[in-house]
Amino acid sequence: MIYADNAATTKMSEAAVNIMTEVIRDNWGNPSSLYMHGQRAKEVLEKAREDIAELIGASPREIFFTSGGSESDNQAIVSAALLGREKGKKHIISTAFEHHAVLHTLEKLKKDGFEVTLLPVHENGIIIPSEVESAIRDDTCLVTVMHANNEIGTVQPVREIGEICRRKNVIFHTDAVQAVAHIPVNVVSDNIDMMSASAHKFHGPKGVGFLYVKKGIRLSNLIEGGAQERGKRAGTENVPGIAAMARALKDECAVMEKNAAYLIKIRDRLIKGLSEIEHSALNGDPVRRLPGNVNFCFEGIEGEALLLLLDSKGIAASSGSACTSGSLDPSHVLLAIGRVHDVAHGSLRLSIGTDITEEDADYIINSVKEVTAYLRGFSPVWRDLMTGKAEHII
Repeated sequence: MIYADNAATTKMSEAAVNIMTEVIRDNWGNPSSLYMHGQRAKEVLEKAREDIAELIGASPREIFFTSGGSESDNQAIVSAALLGREKGKKHIISTAFEHHAVLHTLEKLKKDGFEVTLLPVHENGIIIPSEVESAIRDDTCLVTVMHANNEIGTVQPVREIGEICRRKNVIFHTDAVQAVAHIPVNVVSDNIDMMSASAHKFHGPKGVGFLYVKKGIRLSNLIEGGAQERGKRAGTENVPGIAAMARALKDECAVMEKNAAYLIKIRDRLIKGLSEIEHSALNGDPVRRLPGNVNFCFEGIEGEALLLLLDSKGIAASSGSACTSGSLDPSHVLLAIGRVHDVAHGSLRLSIGTDITEEDADYIINSVKEVTAYLRGFSPVWRDLMTGKAEHII
């Protein structure tokens, strides 16, 4: 099986598995307890916090452990909104192609009287900083823009956006779930006030993540019931998962530059090969994108059929976010960059890891060519396009 869906989840590294197992076996105490077993677990917890903080340029006290990216997004956005409301500021700026953990939280806040501006996304999938600046008002309390898009992989100018927010005295949050450990991230130089991350996107375990919160920003609780995480996230910490997350992050950051160079070579090979399919289009900027992300639309086919046939050929891929895999609606990300419904339905996302070889890439290219030709062979939509009854869009 060729696994090309790392944006959905990554396989845990052996090092992460080993340290998780070790902590489960040897440091199983509750880190809130005062006796020896608890304090040993506490030491593991705080060492992980220190390691993660150092890797992103933060202070250990600015790291809060959560269950993952979605919880981190929710807590960051709600906290900034409530802080804004205290000052009479109830306007939030985001983008139309954020992860649903952000968009659904914003919808909930709208029901509570907040006004939300969703900036349009240009065809290349890049947000323009000047448009963020133009949207900021006197009552703006938060700007939340993802670091890298989870579907089309485009990398946003977060440093420039953060600098604008700093000048305007507006909190800047970024969902960096797809970015952390894949491209350089430093919360200080990138002018980030709050940042979300999830372990299972960089070869750590599922169900654990972290939220960076700049010193001086007051968090509001999503979960009540205990004094864990300095009183801001109740519930006994997942010490084995947190230790494994810290180890995975440390290991991936150590080889990030080397991995990126290799992945870009394979990524561009895939883009070149898939571009040879007629009436296909790459989604998002060809260069300013994550090293391992390839996202295409193919006219005249359904993405679900494409995925099933690729699976039969031993290729695991997706058509977009795993969080919406049961939806029949086309990707909101592709609609946001201007793809029409019929074209957006025929999408393919390949998110590759360093285990993909050039031979694997060529096999993927040839398989996609075969499957698209097969599906178009009995597609009434494709027949209409080829006979001139309908016009090609791409």
